[in-house]
Amino acid sequence: MATVTAPALRVALPGVLKHRALHKLLLLAVVAAVLAPLAHARWHSGTWPAALTVDLTDPLTRVSDWIIDNRDSHPLFLYFFGHISNGVVLCVRAVYLFLLAAGWAGVTALGAFVAWRTAGVRLALGTAAAFLACGLLGMWVPTMQTLALMAVAVLASVVVGALLGLAAGLSDRMDRALRPVLDTMQVLPAFAYLLPVVLVFGIGVPAAVLATVVYAAPPMARLTSLGLRGADKEVLEAVESLGATARQRLLTARLPLARRELLLGLNQTIMMALSMAVIASVIGGGGLGDRVYQALASVDVGAALAAGIPIVLLAVVLDRVTAAAGRGTETPHGRLTTYAPLTTYALLAAVAALAVAARLAGRPDWPDAWTVAVAEPVNRVVDWMTDHLYSGVPVVGGTADWAGRFTTWVLDPVRDGLQGLPWWSVLLLVAALAWLTGTWRTALTAVLAMTAIGVLGVWEPSLDTLSQVLAAVAVTLVLGFATGVAAARSDRVERLLRPVLDVFQTMPQFVYLIPVVALFGVGRAPAVAAAVVYALPAVVRITTQGLRQVDPAALESARSLGATGGQQLRQVQLPLARPALLLALNQGVVLVLAVVIIGGLVGGGALGYDAVFGLAQGDLATGLVAGAAIVCLGLMLDRVTQPAVRRAQKGA
Repeated sequence: MATVTAPALRVALPGVLKHRALHKLLLLAVVAAVLAPLAHARWHSGTWPAALTVDLTDPLTRVSDWIIDNRDSHPLFLYFFGHISNGVVLCVRAVYLFLLAAGWAGVTALGAFVAWRTAGVRLALGTAAAFLACGLLGMWVPTMQTLALMAVAVLASVVVGALLGLAAGLSDRMDRALRPVLDTMQVLPAFAYLLPVVLVFGIGVPAAVLATVVYAAPPMARLTSLGLRGADKEVLEAVESLGATARQRLLTARLPLARRELLLGLNQTIMMALSMAVIASVIGGGGLGDRVYQALASVDVGAALAAGIPIVLLAVVLDRVTAAAGRGTETPHGRLTTYAPLTTYALLAAVAALAVAARLAGRPDWPDAWTVAVAEPVNRVVDWMTDHLYSGVPVVGGTADWAGRFTTWVLDPVRDGLQGLPWWSVLLLVAALAWLTGTWRTALTAVLAMTAIGVLGVWEPSLDTLSQVLAAVAVTLVLGFATGVAAARSDRVERLLRPVLDVFQTMPQFVYLIPVVALFGVGRAPAVAAAVVYALPAVVRITTQGLRQVDPAALESARSLGATGGQQLRQVQLPLARPALLLALNQGVVLVLAVVIIGGLVGGGALGYDAVFGLAQGDLATGLVAGAAIVCLGLMLDRVTQPAVRRAQKGA
């Protein structure tokens, strides 16, 4: 066994002491040694002191009462918010009436035509099959309601996001001003948007559309700005040398060069809008989301699945169509031909003729005789699972047993451990983690976010939510990294996983609650399971991509030195893929937090329950405080993980 000599120790020790992270830890240790005894002497109980909390119940209740009392009489509501609300209702109603007038045949044919023009015959057939499946499941009318809401919300989101992105892409000052706003909006769970919008616009379609716009506009703004700022400088200089004005340079050069980013922004906006349109059913958005919400409320898994399948089909179709548009496939042949316009006009005429023929035949609506009832068979399967899989399975135990053990052995100890720590020690721990991964500004932001949670008086439920997030992130990273490594090392595994990840990544958050309720019932463990399934595809994809992009020369050098596959993974691939792995961690945290909050609908408790309760009861104080705490928790987690990603990317 090798020994370390004194000279070697003297040589190595100064190098260790020069490490920047050690300096930070030593400084924090000094601060903790000074402050910890004082804090313990002053607040020895460990829980957040009541003297440092601010009760917002009374002022928020007064604000809520004022809004409710003046919503129908104050000029601000009558001449501003009222016009916005009426405009949204008229637009959604117009789109919905158009879809009903086109009938099931016209809508199906039109969707297939758009898919054909964008991505080819295969996707056109898939789109037609998706619409027909919505009808067969008896969900044609709710699907049209969701499509109408989506169309208006996406259009408004694209306009707002493009304008903000245009301003940020053309102005450095605007970019600096918008960046923290968009960062904060990115970590805001969807539920945080709902209650303020409901107070102003009331329960119904306007609130659902506007909440969707606020949630879905940021990706369009970010990618528009990115595309404009990333335009080829040489092309812009060439256009400017020809005497083009700033407006001409924008229209003829910068926007065309940013086409790919703009279409990617459209894709992301559609996905987020669909996800939010489903969540907005909680505030009266109607459509498929309302069917899922009502079914989950009554634990009717069959009805929830019948409404959830069309949501997934819509998400997959919209994702494929917009992704194909982003790749630039403008015709099914990949290039324009002389006969393309004639073919297009002929197919459009066929679509119109099909819609008219269905209406003349008296069958504009989907016939009831053509529906397939899946709710009852699914519920019978769920009942069988309850009887045979929930508990009593030899050796492995049942799903309810797994959920109970996970709660008892993981969730409860983590929650009790966090809540048992003195509040000031939690702040010190957050400061240490944020400072080690970032700068003192990062640490200050994270500590202020956690302090705001305590001041709001929701310290205990916030730590409960944090425990669920940490447990879900740990499970997600273990499964995601293992699956990502397997996919990166085997082309066959990667091919098998690709369609599964595609479907899972396009499913709205709400839909994940359906299978976990069927398998695990209700409680904190099902909420964590839904969060894991939702965040897993992103972690697997980022891990796989990071490992596959490792420099082949480094791997070849390791092989030439006789390294085994495991040694290549541990000593070459994982260290070189560190930026991607840290990015997977950051994205996993953000995605897990979003679904853990929605898990309040299935017994997740903590902040999620408070947010749902506030929405259901119109209790601004409870719902808004919970929403603000969720924002602070998300901001803290983002600040702890994001700087490490940026530093690793710069180092790479």
